[in-house]
Amino acid sequence: MTKSKLIRNLAKANPSLQHREVEAIVNLIFERITDALARGDRVELRGFGTFSVRRRNAHTGRNPRTGVSVSVPDKHVPFFRTGRPLHDRLNPRG
Repeated sequence: MTKSKLIRNLAKANPSLQHREVEAIVNLIFERITDALARGDRVELRGFGTFSVRRRNAHTGRNPRTGVSVSVPDKHVPFFRTGRPLHDRLNPRG
């Protein structure tokens, strides 16, 4: 689902809100999650999952086109772990 489709679906489900209000809310939520991750904080949405930042160490990689070794610097990458309710819904038992 794209962000615009999410906004459309939320606007349809909440007819009391205007489309631009729903768009502002969605953008604000994404902005706050991004800001928290940029600060190194964890974002936990109960029942959905947890966003966090993990550090990847520097290493020597390989250019797949040329085969030449390249130095890859350390970096921080976003990480998402599903919550139990979401995991169970995606992987029903029996």
